[in-house]
Amino acid sequence: MAARRFVVEADGGSRGNPGPAGYGAVVRDGDTGQLLAEAAEFIGHATNNVAEYKGLIAGLRAAREIDPDASVDVRMDSKLVVEQMSGRWKIKHPDMQPLAAEAREVFPRGRVRYSWIPREKNKEADRLANEAMDAGKAGRQWEPRAAASAQAAAPAAGEPEPLETAVPKAGWAAPADLGTPTTLVLLRHGETHLTPEKRFSGSGGTDPELSEKGRWQAERAAEALAARGSIQAVVASPMRRTRQTAEAVAARLGLDVRYEEGLREVDFGAWEGLTFAEARERYPDDLTAWLGSTKAKPSGGGESFATLTHRVGVARDKILARYPGKTVLVVSHVSPIKTLVRLALGAPPDSLYRMELSAASFCAVQYYADGNASLRLLNDTGHLR
Repeated sequence: MAARRFVVEADGGSRGNPGPAGYGAVVRDGDTGQLLAEAAEFIGHATNNVAEYKGLIAGLRAAREIDPDASVDVRMDSKLVVEQMSGRWKIKHPDMQPLAAEAREVFPRGRVRYSWIPREKNKEADRLANEAMDAGKAGRQWEPRAAASAQAAAPAAGEPEPLETAVPKAGWAAPADLGTPTTLVLLRHGETHLTPEKRFSGSGGTDPELSEKGRWQAERAAEALAARGSIQAVVASPMRRTRQTAEAVAARLGLDVRYEEGLREVDFGAWEGLTFAEARERYPDDLTAWLGSTKAKPSGGGESFATLTHRVGVARDKILARYPGKTVLVVSHVSPIKTLVRLALGAPPDSLYRMELSAASFCAVQYYADGNASLRLLNDTGHLR
């Protein structure tokens, strides 16, 4: 029996570039043209290209769910994505590289072909992308038309929309009026027993808890933030040391903690628990490659900085979409916080190695409606003196 053939039409858009963004994708039977699946999502603050890549990934995954053995013809009106995925153009932008890699992993090599189509022939995917952006502006996520109609006909349940899916109604939609910026106050967790020895301690290690000094640092950070009095929400990495730090602050402020997987520390693979000198002695070639390229992974299958940058950027955009104009405490780790600072400055990847972030230190970044960001504070430890 011959393998099935699908046609995936995908698109993405951003109202502001960067701005509120969404994607849409449809899957059709390659022989009959029958519509088999639709996908769309509001993705928060992003660029057109990021949204287009996410639309491509969603379309490929929807096709794979129907038949993982099928071949796929992808049709998009994005010349950039088509040429890059076809291998004719290099992918230079660090935000695009992990997305392209993710798209290539959905189907085996050689089973997907890409072709450019004019915008007027990509109307369904474009419609879905706009529906997703409209839904985000209205404070909800996109749903298929049948599901949305059923929901509209149902009586009100009397419960607010869960925070996990709700997107604020206010925010980034008025470029002529930038309004109040969203401020992320970035707090590195307090010390663990590994911190003073400067050992690699990422998401692939033992997940240590705060030491006695680390708990003292968390309390001092809580006191400082309580005195400041401007924190309106707390978001944290789910790792033990960040949970303990965030909970100490949240208890003082009377707030709940929301946990975000994208804020985890990078996975340092086989280097977990080692000092830099020990890693250099045991894995000299891998460490040199890692320091020289954002694509390189630590020994033993850790996580590259390119992958970290992508997931931290997604986490940031989710926070900005959920808390527009608010001051949010983000409790995370050295690498994610340095990455947020680097992205705010538009600095090159190797700038990560030129920053010092002490345990329980504060940084602050403000984000404006036109997509610009401003670093307001870096490695403040005044509350610990």
